[in-house]
Amino acid sequence: MELSNKTQISEFFLLGFSEEPELQPLIFGLFLSMYLITVFGNLLIILAISTDPNLHTPMYFFLANLSFVDICFTSTTIPKMLWNIQTQSNVITYEDCIAQMNFFIIFSVLDDFLLSVMAYDRFVAICHPLHYTIIMNPQVCGLLVLVSWIMSVLYSLLQTLMVLRLSFCTEVEIPHFFCELNQMIQLACSDTFLNDTMMYFATVLLGGAPLAGVLYSYSKIVSSIRRISSALGKYKAFSTCASHLSVVSLFYCTGLGVYLSSAATQSSHSSATASVMYTVVTPMLNPFIYSLRNRDIKGMSLVLLRE
Repeated sequence: MELSNKTQISEFFLLGFSEEPELQPLIFGLFLSMYLITVFGNLLIILAISTDPNLHTPMYFFLANLSFVDICFTSTTIPKMLWNIQTQSNVITYEDCIAQMNFFIIFSVLDDFLLSVMAYDRFVAICHPLHYTIIMNPQVCGLLVLVSWIMSVLYSLLQTLMVLRLSFCTEVEIPHFFCELNQMIQLACSDTFLNDTMMYFATVLLGGAPLAGVLYSYSKIVSSIRRISSALGKYKAFSTCASHLSVVSLFYCTGLGVYLSSAATQSSHSSATASVMYTVVTPMLNPFIYSLRNRDIKGMSLVLLRE
């Protein structure tokens, strides 16, 4: 394509959920509340783990990292949306849009990787309990988190560079509340075949591989639990991974729900509404799931709240 046919735009317009003025205060209050609950809940988890020596184990190390990523995940989208509602402006600059898309990809992929790493941790703890401390030593735990970060950043950098090569014409309205990769590609007026191919390939690889790892880990965990003779032993073994299983189910089910709803309705506004489930609701519920189903976290959180 010739350079003369390309248009370098300077800003996009985020249409959000509704343009009805009377709904804006309700949307603002709802998302502000969910954002504050998400940040406070996950910070409480991090603080509880860091201050209690009894929680300095691989499982809680990964949980603290997941809580940090969840805070960053929601912070890439919600503050900008709240600011737009408060200022009654839907404008986001081209540079800010690219940056938001970049960080959103990093933390969403990192969420996926951390959940699969946590499944592996539970697999080792239940299936190889005698070798758990040797296999899941601090160096291995740190390396697993570091590799997850590196892969997430590299993938996000690749997608960002591929979007930067696209040109955009006069259509600069994004029917979403943040700059989402698929929406950006759809707005481009240049050839997006390479972008579409890479996006679908990465979705299968980066989404399917961690999910396969989670399913394999839990298939082994279920097999090991079934071999335990006592009912109390089975309960104790299952209780150590019940919280993680709940979070994994919530993460993948909401993600699948967003994909199916967008494919069925072909409506970007419906997709934006459905995406709230995994971008806002899931990170908000994670601290509640781990606190309510984990006596150690629950007890330490109550101590911190009293102080």
